[in-house]
Amino acid sequence: MTDTTPLAPITSADRIQALDAIRGFALLGILLMNIEGMVGPLMASMSGVDPALAGADRWVDTAIYLLVQGKFFPLFSMLFGMGFAIMLMRAQAAGRPFFAVYLRRVLALLVFGLLHAMLVWPGDILVIYSLMGLLLLLFFRGTPQSRLPKWGIALMLVPALFTLGLGLLGTAVQSMPGEASVGFAQALAEQSAEMASVIQAERVAYGSGSFGEATAQRVDDFLGMIGFIVIYGAFILGLFLVGAWFTRSGAMARPQDHARLFAGLRMVALPVGLAMVLLSYWLEPTMDFGRLDIRASTAQVLQMLGGAVMALSYLAWVVHALHAPATARLFGLLGPAGRMALTNYLLQSIVATWIFYGYGLGYFEQLSRAWQPVYVVTFFILQVALSHWWMARFRFGPAEWAWRAATYLNLPAMRRG
Repeated sequence: MTDTTPLAPITSADRIQALDAIRGFALLGILLMNIEGMVGPLMASMSGVDPALAGADRWVDTAIYLLVQGKFFPLFSMLFGMGFAIMLMRAQAAGRPFFAVYLRRVLALLVFGLLHAMLVWPGDILVIYSLMGLLLLLFFRGTPQSRLPKWGIALMLVPALFTLGLGLLGTAVQSMPGEASVGFAQALAEQSAEMASVIQAERVAYGSGSFGEATAQRVDDFLGMIGFIVIYGAFILGLFLVGAWFTRSGAMARPQDHARLFAGLRMVALPVGLAMVLLSYWLEPTMDFGRLDIRASTAQVLQMLGGAVMALSYLAWVVHALHAPATARLFGLLGPAGRMALTNYLLQSIVATWIFYGYGLGYFEQLSRAWQPVYVVTFFILQVALSHWWMARFRFGPAEWAWRAATYLNLPAMRRG
């Protein structure tokens, strides 16, 4: 007989503790990646290495491109898939309904994402996560464990092949004689001019505009950003499935039983992924919005796939650090920050936009690239300390409490004891 008792929020004793620490580590990387688009125009931060930078600013920008950009949202994506698999396994083990619970979960995340994108910062990832989470629920909750990585890799290759196809098409058209190549070049020039116009509009709205003016620009930026779901949607869904495999296979709960896998990810995936990213940097370190050819597309694909490979290695290295006597305590300190990851993610945007936007303290474009990691590390240390203080007194972060209330249709106890 099926148990229809509603699922309840997971207790501390049921958590895979490593996931909390990895989420905390990923939070640091996410802010290192996002800070450039908070200090200055968002769209300008999406073009890779800024060719206008020099000296320490150039070195820091390059280091972020090689080691951070495109590496931490894949890690967070895999963590999302792991969370999905944990909830599904618990529901199946208890014989309890899952579909409606998880549907409410992704719809609540969609609300968080829309509010974040429209009112705080348009570089939001939660909306895409919620939409891809809906596809995860609809089409992959019954996928056998052995097929999860196959589907995951296949979905990740879809945008890569699409991007390469566009590059080949662009190269072919530009080599044609006559009006075809001229018209294509004109269209690319118009696209480049339009992007420059967007960047300038962001500079005005976020740098010196009122909250209303900034919000109007955020809406425009969000509508432009959501178009990237065509490329990154399948990629993120594929990462969800890879993450789900790590949970369903027992690799996260029992890493000692998968020692060869994690050793391979540490020792092989990192140099392979880094080599792909270095090749991307050598081909084209900066993405030109007025350019479409096979060289630029190849660089983009290498950065995308190389970043995912490096994310797998980062995952393995953190798991290793959590089980090594010399580093377990240090990385374990990240656990409370990871347990309230949604709250901390939103807080990063709220504080940064208040500091840098014109309707706040107004330091837009006044923090140099070289000093941005200093801000990030300092702020993150404060977040970890605040998370320890909060989680010692409460069972959930504020956003997590609201998310769970919407998911389970009840008000979970907030205070400990």
